[in-house]
This record gives sequence, C-alpha cells and structure tokens, in this order.
Amino acid sequence: MTIELKKVTHVIDAQAAAEETMLQEIKNGGYTLENPYVKLNPYLIAPLTALVYFQTPVETEAAVTVKGKETAGDMNFSYPKAKEHYIQVLGLYEDTANTVEISTGTGGKKILKIQTEKAPANVLKPAKIETSADYLGNLCVFLSPTSPAATAAYDYKGDVRWFSTLNHAFDLKRIKNGRVLIGTHRLLMPPYHVTGIFEMGMIGKIYNEFRVPGGYHHDEFEMEDGNILILTQDPSRGTVEDMCVLVDRRTGRIIDRWDYQTVLPQFPAGGSGSQDQHDWFHNNAVWYDKNTHSLTLSGRHQDIIINIGYDDKKLNWIIGDPEGWPEDMQKYFFKPVGDLSKFDWQYEQHACLVLPDGDIMCFDNGHWRSKVKSKYVPAKDNFSRGVRYRINKDKMEIEQIWQFGKERGADFYSPYICNVEYYGDGHYMVHSGGVGYVNGEPYDLPSVAAPKDAELRMNSVTVEIKDGRILYEMHIPANFYRAEKLSLYCPEDVLTFGKGQLLGTLGVTEEFDTTPELPAGGVTPDKYGVKLAQEKDRLVLKAVFEPGQMVMLLLEGATTHAYFVPTTKRPFLAMCVGTFLENDDRAVEMPISFEGLSGKFKISLIIDEYKYDTGCEIQI
Repeated sequence: MTIELKKVTHVIDAQAAAEETMLQEIKNGGYTLENPYVKLNPYLIAPLTALVYFQTPVETEAAVTVKGKETAGDMNFSYPKAKEHYIQVLGLYEDTANTVEISTGTGGKKILKIQTEKAPANVLKPAKIETSADYLGNLCVFLSPTSPAATAAYDYKGDVRWFSTLNHAFDLKRIKNGRVLIGTHRLLMPPYHVTGIFEMGMIGKIYNEFRVPGGYHHDEFEMEDGNILILTQDPSRGTVEDMCVLVDRRTGRIIDRWDYQTVLPQFPAGGSGSQDQHDWFHNNAVWYDKNTHSLTLSGRHQDIIINIGYDDKKLNWIIGDPEGWPEDMQKYFFKPVGDLSKFDWQYEQHACLVLPDGDIMCFDNGHWRSKVKSKYVPAKDNFSRGVRYRINKDKMEIEQIWQFGKERGADFYSPYICNVEYYGDGHYMVHSGGVGYVNGEPYDLPSVAAPKDAELRMNSVTVEIKDGRILYEMHIPANFYRAEKLSLYCPEDVLTFGKGQLLGTLGVTEEFDTTPELPAGGVTPDKYGVKLAQEKDRLVLKAVFEPGQMVMLLLEGATTHAYFVPTTKRPFLAMCVGTFLENDDRAVEMPISFEGLSGKFKISLIIDEYKYDTGCEIQI
C-alpha cells in the first residue's frame, strides 16, 4: 500500500493567506461607496458573512441593513466615523440574492446584492419555532451540536443567519471584546476531547487557538482580566474530565490549575448511573463567582455541583443527593427546606450558574433520578428541567425556588448535555437539547450512543420563559449541546488584520519505554487503511484495526520515538459529543505532538508480529 503523508494547512494559516490576498485586492482597487469591494465568506469558514470595503473623502459614519425576508427580519448595525470603511456584513440568508443597504452620515447610499450558496445538509432547519419578531429582534439563538449538525444561529423565523463549516465542539460564549470562544475542530483524543478553544470573530476570523496539553472539553469561562478558565484533564493518570486550568490570555501558558482528585473521593463514591473509574466526576461546567472568589463546578457522574475556593482550592459545599456518600463527606451537603413536596434533587446535571444573589441554577437532566439502582426511573416516566436553588451556607440548608420542565414529562427529557441561561429574575432560557426516542420510546442513554440498527429520532427543545410566560420555543430534529442567545453584530467585535496566533502547547505525547525487535513485514497492508496527516503542530494517524491488536507508531531518526496506539476502545457511558465518531467501530485516530521533537524521521508501524514501512518521512 502506498501511503501519502498529507500536509494539512491550519485554518489560521489558510485565513492569513486569504486575508493577505484580500487586502492586496483592496489596495489595488480604489474602491468607493458607489463601487465597493465585496468579499463573501472572507475567512473561509462562515459562508453567511461578507466584508465590504470602500473609502469616503471625509470621515463619516456608516449604517448597514441586511434586509430580511420581511421587514421584521432586517438586521441593522452602525459603524463609527472613518475614511476607510471595513464593513462586516453578518446575517445573510443561504441560497439567496441578499439585499444589503449601506448609507453614510454624509448622505451616500448603496444597495448591494450578495448571492450566497445553498447551505450543506448538516445546517438543519427547525421543525417548530414560536416567538415574535418584536421580541427577538436582531438577536439569534446559537446552537452547538452533539449529533451530526452544524453550529448555527437561528433568527425569530427559524431561518439560519450564520453557520460555521468547522466541526466545533461544545459551548459558544461571547467575551468582552465581542468575539466568541468555542472548541476547536481538531480531535486530541476520543471521543470528543479537542486541542483547545478558538477565539473567533463573527465574520469567521480566528484570532487565537488556545491549546491545552490535556485537551479541552465542555466549558470555559473568561475572567475579568481576560485570562480563561478551561476544563481539561491529565490523560497520563488514566482519568478524564477532572481538572480545570487557568490560561494566560496573551501567551496561552497555564498559570494555575484545580485538581478535583484532591478535594473529592473518587470511584465508586457518589457514583451516578453513568460513572466508571475512568470518568468518575465528568466535569461539564465551570463558573467563577467574584462575590465569593470561588469556582462552582458541575460533576455529572457524582450527581453534584461543588464549590471550591479559588485560592485555597478547598471544598466549600456540595449540592446534590447525599445518599450513599461517605460519612466524612456529609457535612458538605445541604438539607432541603421549604415546600418539600415540590423539591427534587438534580441528577447528572449540566451548566451550573451562580446568580447575582448567590442562588444556583443548573439544567437537571434527571438521568436515572436516584443514587440507588433499584430505584432508577425509566425514561418514559422521567423528566428534565431547569432549576433554581437558594442555599444558606450558615445553616447548610437548600430550598428549591423555581423550576421549568418537570410538567412536560418525557418529551422534555434529555439524559445528557443541555443548559440554562439567566437573563434576570423570572427570566430564563432552558435548553433541553438531548431528547431521544429509540424505536418510538423515550431513550435512557445519550442518543448518539443508540444502537446502529435502532430507529432513532432526536429532538432539541429550546424554551425561554419570563414570569411564567413562554416567549420563545424552538424544536430542531437533532441533539444540540447548548443554546446561547446573542446578537450577530457586536460593536466590540472590531475586525483586526494580521495572522492569528497558535498559543499554548499540546504537550509532549507519552512515549513507549521499549521498542520490540520484530521482523520486517514489508509495506503496510492495505487492509489497515492507514492515513497520515502532517499538521502545523502534530502528526495524525488514522487507520482501522481490530480491537486488541498491538500497534505502535515509530519515528525513526537520530533517535527513535515509539508511541503506543490504543486499539481497544473504552465504553463511554457519557458520549456528550458524537460528531467525531466514525461509522466503523474499528477506526482509530492517534495524534502525536511535535513538542520536544526535531529533525527528520522515517515513519514505521508495528502491527502485531511485524514492523511495516509506511514509505513516509517527516521533517519537524
């Protein structure tokens, strides 16, 4: 088999080249409002965006309107005074000759027609949406997927007004400079841990990739000084999703870390129905509370929300069902008070928030809804909900003061993913994004883990409630990790030219101590389907092996580096993102970081009893 070492251009490099070409075209053009420069999808990954450039003789403001299918769908934005105008056009419709109106403070006007292509099939359409244009206005609801779908933004009519062509993972959060943070599309280790997070403008430009040695999962949080809390792990110790790091915004360097193994007992303590030794905590949310200078964290596989000191890193309290926990841990749990007929503990929850008054909100998935296996509640009888708790830390008491979702029963039941958002007292979003039915019945497990031969139907239900009244409800036939209500246009999101940065590090890939001496097997057999890709900072092996085969990848140069390639897949009980899954269960993906490597290397593979030549060499 002839194996090609494919060279993969990092998206930051591809965007830098596209930007350089674009700026040269602008420089050579002499563009005016009457004859502007128009570039659709200027940064290659956001097809419903465009850049419009023109010059004016004097400084003047510019106002932009992307015309809607009806007047209520117009998207408006203003730009400050300038002579050189770089207009980010956001909110175009797919497969449409969009009308874009631009006017200046000096009375100039221009109407443009910008034709977009049809969106790919993974840009899904809502099955139901109920809201009003008066209410949602220029805002959109962004959904990030866990089943095959695109990260996309939906307007009041359910029309897609923005989407990305990259397979982004996990949450999308707006930060103080108007840009967003979102997971990269580069898989670091299965099933969904990626290299880190992107800082991205809504026009699609990636300004930074923050890489983390243990990879990124689930959530991130921007601190007041701009540094970023990122959820991660240390894979070398055999556990996942049980650490948080603080990343320096300027350098990507890790400047602090919180290790939950130092504050909590591990497997089988507190185990939910999804816990195993490998994924004993399953941290899916982080929230920094300035008032108490503490971190609040959601641990799905112990059915708990915990609070730890930011500086001393000690455990302060736990919200959750205390049944079955060790005696020495009981002091950290709260006792329910108030109307106990309406009180429910949360189980396998997501997306914890600390509200301005100290109340705690989360999405209570309710998975199994018990700490005792004999009492597990089946999906058809279960419910999920958004819930708000009030805690008294002096008396160690807890009261449930609001919930939404229990009354909807199994049709709102999501055993995984989901989130809540707080917009003010009585005003919330509850996103039940993981609804699934297998063979017509509500499903007890993540939909992306459903049997391949089953009849699977998925739904995502996003509801916004104010003072008990539903202002917005959208259903999409897929599963989506989280929902965020944002404006496409943000005045702080100023387009800045120059190449994006690759910050932080992937760390050094763990090497095997010894290399067995085995006979040569010649060229690598076709049946393994070996593919090699050289990225900017790593080598990626993709192949197909039978479970349990012994496989090693060798980089042979002045020194030899040997890497064990796992072929026995771990059963994942919490498949939060399924968009990286291969159709073939035997598929293997193994990245090797270039950190600590330098020189020219021959690439070989050891498969069972033989050493095979790939015919590929790599210069690092």
